[in-house]
Amino acid sequence: MYVTARIFTCLVAASLLVACGKPAGQPAAVTSTQAMEPAEASSRDFGDYTLLFAAIPTNTLTPEVASSYGITRSANRVLLNVSMLKKTEGAPDMPVPGKVSASAVNLNGQAKNLSVREIREGEAIYYVGDVAISGEETLVFSVEAQPADANGVPLSVRFQRQFYGN
Repeated sequence: MYVTARIFTCLVAASLLVACGKPAGQPAAVTSTQAMEPAEASSRDFGDYTLLFAAIPTNTLTPEVASSYGITRSANRVLLNVSMLKKTEGAPDMPVPGKVSASAVNLNGQAKNLSVREIREGEAIYYVGDVAISGEETLVFSVEAQPADANGVPLSVRFQRQFYGN
């Protein structure tokens, strides 16, 4: 009886020590001082500019679109698409070129290989990059965009999306 009580006490003490660790939620590698955009957000207003952003599985692209832009269609790949629009009074917002950089990490804090390239299609300007996922994975994207015609603080967003690969 004494041995059983002692083992039970040790197990309770060990579980209490484990419970004293970090609270459940995002790991430290994913945290940032920049606020996360709401789950449904796909744009953010920055005064004279609007930053549009989206992340979708590449298998949702048509084969023709994917092929024309050199994108691999797969349930295990995600496409990040970013555009910068300059607001003009009395006219539609105009796409503007600039520099865009982005990173992606999963909720385990593992960085994903993501490089962004510019695509121009008529007057439209897109910045795209794709990243591999493994099964069901949630990614946190951090995007910084600097319009070529603007000086100052870059347009920055942080957003999270969940994906279901194979």
